[in-house]
Amino acid sequence: MKTIIINYGAGNIQSIKFALQRLGVEAVLSHDTDEIRNADKVIFPGVGEASSAMRKLQETQLDKVISTLSQPVLGICLGMQLMCNSSEEGNTQGLGIFDTEVVRFSENVKVPQIGWNTVQNLKSDLFNGIRENEYMYLVHSYYAKKSSEMIAESEYDIKYASALQKDNFYGVQFHPEKSSKAGSRILENFLKL
Repeated sequence: MKTIIINYGAGNIQSIKFALQRLGVEAVLSHDTDEIRNADKVIFPGVGEASSAMRKLQETQLDKVISTLSQPVLGICLGMQLMCNSSEEGNTQGLGIFDTEVVRFSENVKVPQIGWNTVQNLKSDLFNGIRENEYMYLVHSYYAKKSSEMIAESEYDIKYASALQKDNFYGVQFHPEKSSKAGSRILENFLKL
């Protein structure tokens, strides 16, 4: 099984690579469109600012490739947000895979949300073996609004989508690679899809 981590200069790629190694998987870092198309599983990471990350995707034509993939794809953090229609961060047009918008948390809460938060209303094979209200590690100032594609939610001032799924595309706002045993189980579940 060939697992690719998309390497576009905006990712937490080493920690994801190490988390997969702990599961016995040697993932390949790549921005090569053919290699990505031919992978069995694709992980789309992201850390940073939405508009500059989207520019990096556009420069390498990856924005055109990601939405056409037919194998299981997992967007993590900013990767998930870029798979949505749009983001308020940098007024960014997203890939339009998930039919929802990414907006900034209100001034009522400390931004960014950094640390552990629970996930509820789990609705996908991605969460096999994960308990309701399991803690996951998050670092984000923007969130995906709830939608029909939501497969998990969290609460920080308001309830928001902490995971999304549409067909072969999955997205998680939290960092499974930093979320201890539960996060490791989610990565394992993704590899089994």
